[in-house]
Parts: sequence; C-alpha cells; structure tokens
Amino acid sequence: MRLPRRGHRPHPRFRKSVRWWIADRTLSALLLLALAVLLVFSVLLAVGFVLAEDSSRPLGERLWSRQLLDVTLEVLRACVGTDSLSVEGANTAQEVLSTVASLTGALVPATLLGIALIKVFTVRPVVWRRKASIALAAMSDSPNYARDHQGSDKAVIAVRFYNHVLNLVMMEARAEAHLRFLEKSPHADTLVMYKQRLKILGEDGGLCDERVWSVVERAAPFTVWIPVGSEVPELPLSSLQGKDLRGLQGVRIMVRFTAKAVGTGAQLSDERWFRLDDSDLELGKFVSVEPDLDVHVSRWKGWREFDELQPDAPPEDSAPPAS
Repeated sequence: MRLPRRGHRPHPRFRKSVRWWIADRTLSALLLLALAVLLVFSVLLAVGFVLAEDSSRPLGERLWSRQLLDVTLEVLRACVGTDSLSVEGANTAQEVLSTVASLTGALVPATLLGIALIKVFTVRPVVWRRKASIALAAMSDSPNYARDHQGSDKAVIAVRFYNHVLNLVMMEARAEAHLRFLEKSPHADTLVMYKQRLKILGEDGGLCDERVWSVVERAAPFTVWIPVGSEVPELPLSSLQGKDLRGLQGVRIMVRFTAKAVGTGAQLSDERWFRLDDSDLELGKFVSVEPDLDVHVSRWKGWREFDELQPDAPPEDSAPPAS
C-alpha cells in the first residue's frame, strides 16, 4: 500500500465555508448573533478593564457595582467604532485592552458590510411546498396527460414551489428531476451511488427530461409533474418509473429549478431533496392556487392552503389552477 508523501494530506479534504454558512442564515438571525457576540466580548473586556485598574476598593465591590455596567457600555461603543476607552495613566493592561477594543471597532463595520454583501448576492427566491403530493394521473392539471389516463390507477408526483420575491421577474424557467439510490456494484460487494434522470411532464403533457416555462407569470406557483408509472397504495414509494426501490438505501428524489432574472440576466437556481416516506411525500391532490388577474397575486385564492391537500370530494366548479 502506497502511503501519502510527507507534506500531502490524505483525502477527504473537507472544510466548511463561512460564506455559505452566512448565506443559509436569515439576516435577522445574523444581526442577533453579531449583537450577542459583541455583548459577550464587551463584558469580558470590561471585566478585564476593571480588574486591571489601580483601585483600593475590594474586587467584589468593583465587579458588582454600576461601574462594570458603565465600562461594558463604553467597551461596546468602542467595539463598534463610535467611542474609545479612557485609560488610566501608565496602565499597560488597560492600554492593551483599549487597543483590542479599537481594533475590533475597525473590523466590525467591515465584517457587517461583508455579511450584507453576501446576503445581497445570495438569492434564494423559491419557496417549496412542505411536501410533494401523490395523486392519480387522471387528476393531473395537464389536460392531455389526464385524458390519456382516465380510469387508470397510475399515480403522479406533484412538486410545487413559487417565487416569493415579488419584484423579481423570471424568464427561461426550467426544472428537472433525478433519482438517487445506493445499490451493490455488479463487480464487487460494495455499494455504489447511482443517479437516474426522471421523466417529467412537458408543456403539452408528453414526457420530457426538462420542463421549460417560456412565459413566467410573476410569483405564480410552478408544478413539476413526475409520473410514477404504477399505482401508489401507500408510502414509502416502492417503485418509480420502472425502478424497484425496495431494499435500496439512500433513495431520494431531487428536483432542481433554474431561471434567469429579467433585466440583469442573473442565473437563479435552487433544488429540493425528497425522501420517499411520509416525511416528504403525502397521498392526495394539492390545493390549487386560483389565478385572478383583477387582484394582486398575493390575494389569489388558495395561498393559505398551499401546503394542504384537497378534501376527498372537491367541488366541481372550482376555477382552473395556476400553472
């Protein structure tokens, strides 16, 4: 067995990225975290500042007096660059702590600006429905596909999502679906990760590799229809488009969405992974969002029930669903 050469790290060379950690958090959570860190840091510096002062008062009296609160607030102002600490005459320890506070005050604005820039350029415009729903193929919103499967027990998976940024207009929206699973290699008794591209319904109701929306209504919901190819009496899903999933490990369905922003041409993308049990799938037809061009899209009927299923006997006079 060949050992790695000195100075070379063996695989895997994993590391965590601060940028993507910041991108996955909300701006309010980041601001609260930054404030909490500054408060804790200010208290620690204030305690050190009080301990370093030349005073005849007992230590306990200094730490449990209003002086500590005043020094903490002064340190906090210094750490954000709006004030400086008052240092006693030749007190080296306080000079060091004051320098640390001043350096922090110079770094904090730059750090907050960096966080703001990361959030500005990290756009996650898509909100996914809580679960993907599985219904009869005849209940699909694609007229041709639904008509071809009247009386059939075959099922179809519906993955729903929408653009929640109202002032972001999309064009050239695309979606695709993939199946991932672990299966034994035909050459060895080891597991191999396989990917299989799934067929989805196109605009005309036919099967395709990628669904394309040439015209995108602002903030209207999208639906990706994935034919199962068989009936689904219960969960977890046991087969999908001819692939027997029983006994396989790590089975997931991944749906990826990409689009371009009108005006800037910026590339937008997002994806969602679904397990095959009731944690990510549910049996039934989703509640449709009914378009009404006379009112704002946020007031369309059905948004409140976006994550819910239709009752067993839905009304027949319902309006045609959006997308």
